[in-house]
Amino acid sequence: MKSKFVGLVADVGGTNARFALVDDAGHIRFPRSFLCRDYDSLAAIIAEYLATAAGRQHPSRAAIAVAGPVVDGEIEFTNLDWRVSEVDLLAAFELEAVSLINDFAAQALAAPRLDAENLRAIGPKLRGADYSPIVVLGAGSGFGVAGMARSERGDLAIATEGGHAGFAPYDDLETEVWKRLRLKHARVSIERLLSGPGLYELYRALGDIEGTHADLNDEKAVLEASVAGDRLADAAVERFCAIFGSVAGDFALAYGARGGVFISGGIAPRMVDRLMAGGFRARFEDKGRLSDFVREIPTQLIVHPYPALVGAARQLAQMESLR
Repeated sequence: MKSKFVGLVADVGGTNARFALVDDAGHIRFPRSFLCRDYDSLAAIIAEYLATAAGRQHPSRAAIAVAGPVVDGEIEFTNLDWRVSEVDLLAAFELEAVSLINDFAAQALAAPRLDAENLRAIGPKLRGADYSPIVVLGAGSGFGVAGMARSERGDLAIATEGGHAGFAPYDDLETEVWKRLRLKHARVSIERLLSGPGLYELYRALGDIEGTHADLNDEKAVLEASVAGDRLADAAVERFCAIFGSVAGDFALAYGARGGVFISGGIAPRMVDRLMAGGFRARFEDKGRLSDFVREIPTQLIVHPYPALVGAARQLAQMESLR
């Protein structure tokens, strides 16, 4: 029997927009990625995707994970010159229901549903406490954070803009990095360091502190040079992972995330060896009087290619249950 497409799901970040269809069995079908910079609007991407993937089977509902705060069913993207509303999408594509959801809130919905093969332990293999909060966070074009409250009655994702919280230096070197970023930015947030552009800023700052010429052009070059053995690039990646660990531990404390901390985003999978090397977990656990508390919290890297689509599909199912 031929599957019926019941929903459209998407994950729209500052760089890429990923789309898929959900069939009546809940399976994600026909995933496809688009470069946002090649389109004037999200609606243009949706129209092209539906025309090429859905054919005559027009989905009735859509759940779209977006990189930024959703307020009253609307979003103005932080890293894109786009404004999108549920009302406009309903009208443009004759849908019965549309839900815009923060992209990391979608990943929080996905995290408990991911199989072991889609996760890699960072540090010791621990079991999170049942029905305890979790946190999902990650670096890409920006830095995303979401939590999820869990209970026997169900899960509730909590969208945040935690990536725009202030960056707290850990030691004298990070204080020097902060000083240099402060000359360029009115406020130094976590995202100023833990993001693609942030990695490059960190690389340049470390070069300035050392008096070393930092001649690479962007974060992609930094990652590639680190793998090739470039000392300054490698130092930047190592420090990036250490800062990441500190920030992850802070959010674990803020949420009481005894259920686990999940790392996602486009950058972490490109520095897996460094994340596993120990600096991330050491800084995660270094929380003074609360070190024993965070030491029992598992940290895992999400290696599923489309976690936000999994979460958006779960959001679709919840939309259906409320009908």
